[in-house]
Amino acid sequence: MPCLPVVVSLPHAARAATPAAIVSEVDTSYLESLMGYNARRAALTIIGEFLTQMAPYGLRPVDFSVLSLITHNAGITSRQLCTALGLLPPNLVGMINALEKRGLIVRLPHPSDGRAMGLHLSAKGRKLMQGAEKTAARLEADATARLTPAENKTLIRLLKKIYL
Repeated sequence: MPCLPVVVSLPHAARAATPAAIVSEVDTSYLESLMGYNARRAALTIIGEFLTQMAPYGLRPVDFSVLSLITHNAGITSRQLCTALGLLPPNLVGMINALEKRGLIVRLPHPSDGRAMGLHLSAKGRKLMQGAEKTAARLEADATARLTPAENKTLIRLLKKIYL
């Protein structure tokens, strides 16, 4: 049986892209026009540094957020934490258990809701968060050093308009 040549018809776009193109400068203008792209790039820059600087404290961004809210809202409930951070309750349970196991938080009966427990920092948690929040403040100052104080305030206000 003779072997017949197989003719493959490429879509127009693939045919146009087939010859090797030489890109001397990458055009990122479209991506740079997207809010999500810019927000993500800025977040990745800050989060990368955050992970490095928070490693000595053993804190991930979400752990820091939870502990910061407990720091500034002694007695906050798990439900309130979920609402404030946009977390699902099942995701918070393990986190709270881990923070309690590390000795950073304690659960105490809520003064007005007998079914709820209030979350409080332990002495160890207070000491850790004093250092962690100072580190976070320094990190934020370094990350936004090219912004004026007014620009920094405006950027935060504008970002909040997107997610609040």
